[in-house]
Amino acid sequence: MIRTAICDDEANTRAYLSSLIQAQPYPCKIKEYASADECLADHGAYDLLFLDIDLNPSGAGLNGMALAKKIRAWNGAVQPVIIFVTGYEQYVFDAFDVGAFQYLLKPVDEEKFAQIFARAAEQILDGHKHTPENRTLTLRFANANKTVPLDSIYYIESNNHKAVLHLKDGEFTCYARIRDLELELQEQFFRIHKGYLVNLSYVDGYSKAEVTLINGEKLLLSKYKYQDFVKAYLRFLKKGTGL
Repeated sequence: MIRTAICDDEANTRAYLSSLIQAQPYPCKIKEYASADECLADHGAYDLLFLDIDLNPSGAGLNGMALAKKIRAWNGAVQPVIIFVTGYEQYVFDAFDVGAFQYLLKPVDEEKFAQIFARAAEQILDGHKHTPENRTLTLRFANANKTVPLDSIYYIESNNHKAVLHLKDGEFTCYARIRDLELELQEQFFRIHKGYLVNLSYVDGYSKAEVTLINGEKLLLSKYKYQDFVKAYLRFLKKGTGL
């Protein structure tokens, strides 16, 4: 899954870019932002950012270039591949000062878009290969053992001394204590609440009260766990990007 963001103050441009992204042969989750403020306020991580250079200054006073510089200055956070979208060719050379992957001139050509997107996707997915997605978890159920790939688990829920695994293809209940699973899976999972153990790979965003997963589910985040969760999540992202 390539987490993709579009930041452009023109609604029609956002819609057009979104349609082009959906037409590519890669699984993507798309988020749209109309301003730098919106983009900065969202704690969600993304792999690929389409950013308008001539973004109208928002309340933060940032255009697209200034927003990119702010993103690049983040320490401990995932660094997205940035593709600038602009109607002015004179901005092109500035784009590479902030480590832009490439740029697209408006109006965006569909064939050019597909070529650039494919190259960016290959770079992103190659980076994903270095994550521990091949790890598995073996659990006891109905007098038998069941092996579950970690990358198939969105989160684990504690329920009456059992553990309910919320998977990509349904649910699975087993005989296990969530605190034992927490210790075994601590590199990739974090216990955000006494009842929830979340796969950090599938966190899409968070606030002080809840964590949002890429499948849209929202889980309660304990106020006592918030600071440790943020630290664990940023460490996980940093490790995944090799920063």
